[in-house]
Amino acid sequence: MSLRSSALVLTEPDRSSPIAEARHATRWYGSGPSTVHALRDASVAVHRGEMLAVMGPSGSGKSTLLALLGCLDRPTSGSIRVLGTEVSQASDAARTEVRATVIGFVFQQFHLIDHLDAAANVETALLHRGVDPARRRHLVSEALDRVGLAHRSRHRPQELSGGEQQRVAIARALVRSPSLILADEPTGNLDSSSAAEVLALLRSLVGRDVGLVAVTHSTEVADAADRRLMMLDGRVTGASTR
Repeated sequence: MSLRSSALVLTEPDRSSPIAEARHATRWYGSGPSTVHALRDASVAVHRGEMLAVMGPSGSGKSTLLALLGCLDRPTSGSIRVLGTEVSQASDAARTEVRATVIGFVFQQFHLIDHLDAAANVETALLHRGVDPARRRHLVSEALDRVGLAHRSRHRPQELSGGEQQRVAIARALVRSPSLILADEPTGNLDSSSAAEVLALLRSLVGRDVGLVAVTHSTEVADAADRRLMMLDGRVTGASTR
């Protein structure tokens, strides 16, 4: 796969190379005494076929790291690479294209549009991708079927349980066939039963060509991961494998 946007070209590297990688990434906000050091010299690589859990207390830098890997923000210093290409200094348009083509996002807050049904919410991920309507409908149907909600496609968010809403949000992330899924507290708003269902679904998405990073406080999510990264005060303090 290759992707061209503005001056940025992403070319699928060797399969042993990371999907996304932070190298000595630092992010701070403000200046002088009021400077907030959200991330300090963080290095992490995310590989295909891997589920990585990022853990740590609130304010430890977990979500900042996720935002950098997802091209939602730029590091103050250091490097962010996606599919082997440096993206830190790419244009906003180029980074938007990377997000739209390579990365799928799942958040604690489902961010569904209340007046749209499940199918239409999933379809929003394709509306500006130049996909013709018939193809969009097919892709949406496939995505909803994959998360077990084909039968709920015409229901609006308020007619769905919390677990079902999160599955719609996952279908929205999947519909563009991303290489990397970034999940920020994906089970944080769910009861234990729904959380277990969503966790099993997320785990099932990790495959030969897909990697997943989950920021979480949940030991259940961390236990399901292949690798665990610990953070504190903006620093990576440790890592372990299952």
